[in-house]
Amino acid sequence: MAEVLLEARGVTVRFGGLTAVDQVDAHFHAGELVGIIGPNGAGKTTFFNAISGVIAPTRGQLVAQGHDLTGAKPHAYAHHGIARTFQTPRVFAELPVAANIDFGLQFAGRRRDASPLLRDTGSILEVIGLSAQAAQPAATLTPSQQRLLEIGMALATRPRMLLLDEVAAGLTEAEVEHMARLIRRLRDELNLTVVWIEHAVTTLLRHVERVLVLHQGRKIADGPPREVVRHPEVIEAYLGDEMAEVVA
Repeated sequence: MAEVLLEARGVTVRFGGLTAVDQVDAHFHAGELVGIIGPNGAGKTTFFNAISGVIAPTRGQLVAQGHDLTGAKPHAYAHHGIARTFQTPRVFAELPVAANIDFGLQFAGRRRDASPLLRDTGSILEVIGLSAQAAQPAATLTPSQQRLLEIGMALATRPRMLLLDEVAAGLTEAEVEHMARLIRRLRDELNLTVVWIEHAVTTLLRHVERVLVLHQGRKIADGPPREVVRHPEVIEAYLGDEMAEVVA
C-alpha cells in the first residue's frame, strides 16, 4: 500500500449554526488521482480549505505523513508538500508570467527530491505550456492560461500533493478536456498525488481513479468512479441514473 500523504479524521467545520463539513474521514495515498464531487453547498471547498490550512477545523484531526497539522497555517501544509489552487485564480496580474513562477520557487521551492521538470522557472513554464507567454503580464492571459499559471505557481513550491479547486470552471469544453489531460500528465510525470474538485463531473469521472462524494457536508461515497456512480445515495443526492453511462 502506498504511503498516506494526508489523512482527515472526523473533520468537521461549523460556521455559527451551520455545519459545512460533517465528520468527514478521508485519506490520500502517494500517487493517487482523486476527485471530489457533490452538489452546490455540499462542503467541497470548505473541506479543501480545512485540509490546506486556510481554515481550522472545528473538530477532527489532520495528519500529514505522521505530523499533526490540525489548526496549522497554510505555510505549514506547504512545508509538508501540500499545495493548492483556488476557484478564482490567484496570480499577480501586473507581474510577468515568469515572475509569478519565480514567486512560487522563492516561497517554498527547496525540496531536494523534486522532479527535474520543476527545477527552474523555464522548465515549469514548459510543463504547463506557457513558455511563449513568459514575458507577458499575467493580466493579459486568457482565463484558461491564468488557471494554468496558478497551477504552475503551485508546482513551483515542489509539492508532493496538489489540491485543485475547480480548475475547469469557466473553460470551454475543449479547454476542460485539455486541462484534464494535463492534470493526469502532471500526476504521472511528477509522481504527484492530485486531489481535484470539479463541477465538470463527466470529465472528472473519466480521468480520476477514485472519487469522494460529499452531500450536505457528509461523505456519502468513496471508491472507483464505476462503483460510485451506481451508489443509490449518490444517484438520489446528485448524479441521476444517466451518470452511470459516463464511466460504463
